[in-house]
Amino acid sequence: MKLLITMSQMALLLAFFLYIFATISYFISITGRKWRGVEIPDAHTEKWGKRGYLLVILGFIFQLIFVILRWIVGGHAPTSNMFEFMSFLSFSISLAFIIIYRIYKIPLLGMISIPIIIIMIAYASVFPTKITPLIPALKSYWLQIHVTTAALGEGAFAIAFAAGLLYLLYKVDQTHSNWENRLLEFTLWAILSLVGFLSINFLCKAIGFNEQFAVQNGMGGQMIITYDIPSIASPYQGEKITNNGFGPFIETPGWMKGANAGMKFNTVLWSILLGSLFYLLLRLITRRRLGSVIQSWLWLVDADEETIDEVSYRAIAIGFPLFTLGALIFAMIWAAEAWGRPWGWDPKEVWALITWFFYAIYLHLRLNSGWHGKRSSWMAVLGFVVVMITLVVVNLVIFGLHSYA
Repeated sequence: MKLLITMSQMALLLAFFLYIFATISYFISITGRKWRGVEIPDAHTEKWGKRGYLLVILGFIFQLIFVILRWIVGGHAPTSNMFEFMSFLSFSISLAFIIIYRIYKIPLLGMISIPIIIIMIAYASVFPTKITPLIPALKSYWLQIHVTTAALGEGAFAIAFAAGLLYLLYKVDQTHSNWENRLLEFTLWAILSLVGFLSINFLCKAIGFNEQFAVQNGMGGQMIITYDIPSIASPYQGEKITNNGFGPFIETPGWMKGANAGMKFNTVLWSILLGSLFYLLLRLITRRRLGSVIQSWLWLVDADEETIDEVSYRAIAIGFPLFTLGALIFAMIWAAEAWGRPWGWDPKEVWALITWFFYAIYLHLRLNSGWHGKRSSWMAVLGFVVVMITLVVVNLVIFGLHSYA
């Protein structure tokens, strides 16, 4: 079994690097000849675009190997914790990209979409990778169907997000400050916040950093909470028992429940801090809004904005029925079997319903009210923000039945 676990980890690592090379290939397909001041021939774009697509397919195959091996070792679908689920989500995004790119063949879409897969794999690796037995309530094939189907739908939503963001980077007016470019800057800041969190986490892992706090466990004893990154916020009523680090400076609010609430709150604070730092540094270097910088570069590239808008819609049209089945229908069947009721207003359930309503409204406005272009692209971008709030903030910050995931 140890050999299979090692093989699965190697397969995921190979997929990670293949996706990096795919991103580089898509970048070259668009900009390679621009560096010489010559227009990009169609043959050049097609050649490097095909190479990028082939690398994505190879990455997907290695991720499929990872999923199969992890499933064999664990005896259940590899979606039972944050490492497994975020890895499976990246796998779902890759599958959605392969299907959609086969139809539309837009290299720019690859250059935006594949980094999302890379970030998801990197984010997954932050969490413990150990395979643990399922608790009795989770030993159901309905759980596996529920989570995997929902993840496949969210993978399609991620491609819609990439296409929507690309459209907005093209079309939002950057000549003067307005609510659209401010909201676009916020979206870019949020992406940088995730990158910032990954940066400090990998740095601290590399140097073997950890801090420990003693916390009352509610039964008269103590439990030890270990932080993998320096503490800005201590656990609620926690006492630091190691001498390293420079904090904490504040205490986690008492309303945040769960043994790891302090560690999760600390993670959110670091993400905000480093995202803001990276954003300000880039603004100082470029002396312009980041959206304006990216737009100036995109305008050098010949792209069909209407096709990009259509990609966003098609991805949501594919993802919505999958998400409906996985996150709502199959979820309620499993909840009735596991908890004795189909709906309990758990925070994750509520946010899944919010996500469903958001995309249902998107489709209604798109099909019945003629929402195209910037308006529908904004909804595609904000919809995936809601998805990530459900997956990250609700899972990590808000205590509920889905806190294990």
